[in-house]
Parts: sequence; structure tokens; C-alpha cells
Amino acid sequence: MSNPFDTDDMAAGYANSRPAVHPRVLERVFQELDRTEPFCSALDVGCGAGVSTRALRGLAAKCVGLEPNESMLRWARTVAPFASFIAGAAESIPVRGDCVDLITTAGSLNYVDLDLFFPEAARILTPGGVLVVYDFSPGRSFRDATSLDEWFSEFSRRYPLPASEARDLSPAILADLSPNFRLQSGHQFEIGLPLTREFYVDYIMTETNVAAAVRCGIARSEIRSWSEDTLGAIWGGSGREVLFRGYFACLSAT
Repeated sequence: MSNPFDTDDMAAGYANSRPAVHPRVLERVFQELDRTEPFCSALDVGCGAGVSTRALRGLAAKCVGLEPNESMLRWARTVAPFASFIAGAAESIPVRGDCVDLITTAGSLNYVDLDLFFPEAARILTPGGVLVVYDFSPGRSFRDATSLDEWFSEFSRRYPLPASEARDLSPAILADLSPNFRLQSGHQFEIGLPLTREFYVDYIMTETNVAAAVRCGIARSEIRSWSEDTLGAIWGGSGREVLFRGYFACLSAT
């Protein structure tokens, strides 16, 4: 099965057209940790095009992103120029032990071998270090109407999600997965962001079902045109608040 994340179109979309959910999540994480000072060092595992790494600015003195897909890394160095980036897998992290105070991973652990990842994370964390796992689903709801939910359902029917080997994760699941870590805290969240229709279309074009449709021969221009036309009827002429729902979990090494 081809990797939908290792393409130039997907990398460019992730770099330029993903909503700013990550900094809002990490703001809540820092409040949960009662943290007033930045960490000395942070490693963002599965950093993609660097958007999640960029959200670490000011939260750690030294930030490093780890990503296996070269197409994503080419953008990451532009998106978060203050950070360093290395190519590598979560199951075999190419850094020395006992050197990282904070590990973040945003939506990437669903795709890795956790039996290999957790010992690696425990190996590189300093005493008292924290592993923060978070993820959020596509923005598909308005706060004050069901019209975007209805649109997203039709979008997903028209362009189905590809088969995926991703595993479901949540704070409760993570609490039981590894003897190397214990769950400190975990929460569900709902974050609303004001988005224009134009940005939402750019964002929705980064979803994996669009990549799957393109691989099946549907032109990107056709998907974009359908999205623009149908969203115009429900969006109006101004920005609308779109809701992103997800979770975060803070874990410490045992």
C-alpha cells in the first residue's frame, strides 16, 4: 500500500494549509502540567511538515523534529526554521539516551509499532521527563449548525477514506499499553477556530481521502471545484468557527 503522507502534494498541504490546532492543544497541556518555564529540550516524533514542531516554539529551549518521510522534512525546515530535524522512525530514535525532557507526538503513534516505540521513548527521556500524545479529528462541525457535519458526510461518501492500518488511541487506551509509562493525566478537548471558506477548502484538500481519490484517477481540480461550490452554500461571506475534537495524554516513565 502506498504511503499517502510521502508525496509532494501532501507535504505542501500540511506545510501551508493545516489549521493552527497544535499550539492551542499544547497551551492546554502546559496548563495541565502546571508548567511556567520552558523545557530544556523537546523531540517532536512524527513531525510531518513541521507544523506541530512550530507549536513548540517558546515551550522548549531546543526543539528537534523526527520524521520518516523525506517529502515532509523538506518543508519542515522552512516551517520551523528555529528547530532541527532528523530523518528517522519512532521505533528506532537516532538520539542518545537520557537527553530529552519532553516528547510530543501528534497523530503519529497510530501508525507505529508501540512495542518498539515506548522503550525508545523511555530510553531518551530524562528523569522527570514527559511524553505528550495528542490527536484530533478533521474539523467537520460548526458550533451553531449541523450543515458542515452534513457536508462532511457527503464529502466522505463521495471520496471515501482509504483502508488504514492506524490503531485507535485515547488516554484510556494509552494507560494500558506500556509498562514503561504511566498516565499522569488525559483529557478530551474541543477547540474552535475561525476559518474562511477558502482556507477550509485548502485544508480539506490535505485529507487522505482526497489523496486516495487522486490515486484512483479523480482530478484534484474536480475535487476542489466540488468542494468550493458546495461549501459556498453553507459558509456565507465571512469566517465561521470550525470545531476540532481530540484528546491529549501526559505520560511519565515508570
